[in-house]
Amino acid sequence: MNGPEIVQGTDQQSETGVIAWIDRRLHVVRWFRAEYVDYRMPRNLNGLWNFGAILCVVLILMLATGIFLAMNYTPAAASAFASIEVIERQVPAGWLLRALHMTGASLFMGALYVHLYRGLYYGSYKAPREILWLTGLVLLVMTMVTAFAGYVLPWGQMSYWGADVVGKAVGAIPGIGPGLEHVMEGSDALGDVFVHRFFVLHFVMAFAIVGIVGLHVAALHISGSNNPQGVEPAKPSDTVPFHPYYSSKDMVGLVLFGIVFAALAFLWPDMLSEPANYRPANPLHTPTDIEPEWYFLPFYGILQSVPSKFGGLVASAGAVLVLFAVPWLDPSPVRSARFRPLCRIGLFGLVVAFVLLGLVGRHHAAGAWMIAGRCATLYYFGYFLVLLPFAPRFEKTRSLPSSLS
Repeated sequence: MNGPEIVQGTDQQSETGVIAWIDRRLHVVRWFRAEYVDYRMPRNLNGLWNFGAILCVVLILMLATGIFLAMNYTPAAASAFASIEVIERQVPAGWLLRALHMTGASLFMGALYVHLYRGLYYGSYKAPREILWLTGLVLLVMTMVTAFAGYVLPWGQMSYWGADVVGKAVGAIPGIGPGLEHVMEGSDALGDVFVHRFFVLHFVMAFAIVGIVGLHVAALHISGSNNPQGVEPAKPSDTVPFHPYYSSKDMVGLVLFGIVFAALAFLWPDMLSEPANYRPANPLHTPTDIEPEWYFLPFYGILQSVPSKFGGLVASAGAVLVLFAVPWLDPSPVRSARFRPLCRIGLFGLVVAFVLLGLVGRHHAAGAWMIAGRCATLYYFGYFLVLLPFAPRFEKTRSLPSSLS
């Protein structure tokens, strides 16, 4: 026994180079190998699991482009729009950096919604992954705040009036609303203080997101990844190492996502931007249609569908907050919706309701759209507060497989 141990120690000490020297003191290489090379993953993960890697890559791109944009941006109401014009027209490759940043923001939110729906469909919020689910929702909220702050910074027409709508909605909160509105805006009118505060908020939140992503990934590696069957691996043949199986699969997903990204950034940039925001903010001219970016439209639709301004604010915020209670609202022992016929139909209806609310927000909840928005809002909350808690009582689930293989 002593002989092999001595040889092994000699082999480890014989490794040379800077990386080996660092690894002997910090165990960086062996940690990376354990967590991202030899780490065991369920063998049946489908393409929806690619979006985690896609989100990480887009986040790095957003941070890199955001830092260079911040170097040339002026956070003041009188010069913010002009500084954006300078970035677009005079800074070398400034137009490219801004195109990547704007496209990345939209596609990051889109990928995040797909990632969230995958968790709902396959029951990734159930034990022992509650912390994984909650940290993911914290990331969702932080990303929404960061995206809204970034939408304000160009200080175009939609930036100004979108901020005005949000400020008035916050001011409608009974009691503390006016105080919160003043803290957010910094003065009696939207101006330099507001732009500067949101610039700082946007910049700080972006790096805070990186920290929560680290916590999210740590929770994933501790609890293990869920899978489409919703069954824990029962034997070694149910799992495969992350590399090369899922590292190569993630690369394929990133290439396909990159093609879509490049097409939207360079060929159809107007699909993800609002033309009115290419005009400087004018407090004396209200746009005909004030609407947020597409990824906020469903919540804007809820806000407009409720007759009370404060009630609409509560409902739109509750649409996100109710997700935090999902692990405890769903008592079913079956994770995946593949084996839950009623919940599978309900989840498809949830997607329809979410898209319909986005259309309601775009059409400003008038006439028939108002009725559709209220029905979609009721269905959205009904799924989480009625269907999930009571479905296990009368739902006939399919038999679960004994193993993944």
